[in-house]
Amino acid sequence: MDITKLIRKECEGFKPYVAGKPIETIKREMGLKSVIKLASNENPLGASKKAIEAIKENLKEIFYYPDSNSYALKKGLSEHYRLGIRNIFIGAGGDEIIELIAKLFFNKEEEIVISKHSFIRYEMAAKLMGSKAVVVAMKEGFKHDLTAMAKACTEKTKAIFVTNPNNPTGTYNTKEELCKFLKEIPLNKAGLKPIVVLDEAYFEYASLDEDYPDGLDFLKENPNLIIFRTFSKIYGLAGLRVAYGFASEEIVDYIERTRPPFNVNRLAQIGGTAAIGDKEQVTKSLKLVKEGKEYLYKEFKDLKIEYIKSAGNFILFKSFPYKGKELFDALVKEGVIIRALDEYELTDWARVTIGLSEENELFIDKLKKIFGRGKNK
Repeated sequence: MDITKLIRKECEGFKPYVAGKPIETIKREMGLKSVIKLASNENPLGASKKAIEAIKENLKEIFYYPDSNSYALKKGLSEHYRLGIRNIFIGAGGDEIIELIAKLFFNKEEEIVISKHSFIRYEMAAKLMGSKAVVVAMKEGFKHDLTAMAKACTEKTKAIFVTNPNNPTGTYNTKEELCKFLKEIPLNKAGLKPIVVLDEAYFEYASLDEDYPDGLDFLKENPNLIIFRTFSKIYGLAGLRVAYGFASEEIVDYIERTRPPFNVNRLAQIGGTAAIGDKEQVTKSLKLVKEGKEYLYKEFKDLKIEYIKSAGNFILFKSFPYKGKELFDALVKEGVIIRALDEYELTDWARVTIGLSEENELFIDKLKKIFGRGKNK
């Protein structure tokens, strides 16, 4: 049977997302007893303690289906952000939210505008729906060129994706830049401004920068805006897959109609509801990342390694004299997992997540060891 005759054209040759390798896999493949993972921007402090306690209390009820409407979680988010429940929707991680948006809005022959070196799931979602991704070059310093992105819009443009701060570069666009961009976007063939999807997965980390914009400040005046954030990063709930978005009541209504029923599991909803009020988790996490970045910046400078200052909980750094994949392979053998970025066309760079202080120190020790012996020795 030639299954390719049945597969949708958009799925032919479709490349899967390359996720960071888990610790268990590396231990098994490399025969290592001790491995640290600094690859997927997870919170090394672990999950919110309030979330863990709430989950434990509800374990006996997992035989029930979850609330398909995620009401308690929406209510918690509504109170936290002082926003109406009808402006909030819930997804099984940011990845599902991206796909929900694509399934709702994208048609064949339409275009979405994205920035080069931004999260690759946007382009993948567009391709899956038969839409075309228009990729706009970044400005110097790996920063989104929002003016160029607005100019790249045509009558075919259905959406624009802006990751702020950006993964994997860690850069961000300011309040002034975002405000100007939202005004500059031209109308498409429907006589409307394209949907602007603002990915704020690292919002809590970036909010320490005074000129970093809070997307919610722009929501009321921009009915074409969709914002989403996640519990996977600062709240440490990556394994539960739960994220949330903000949009106009009309957009949220259509997302609710088209999303799968029970898309967010019971424990994820409970964990998220408890985590959103955990100020201690946020405070400790921000302190850890601030100190970790200061330490790694200093070590990179001493080692004469080029890096990009980051508003997230990770750092993009130059892997020279190695390729990113070569450095990844060398570090894995030493029990340290980082992220190579070939799929982002950043073959001479690598990304490291800020870990616990001892993990950061081990990473630097292994980096010195590898660089000290030189390439091809």
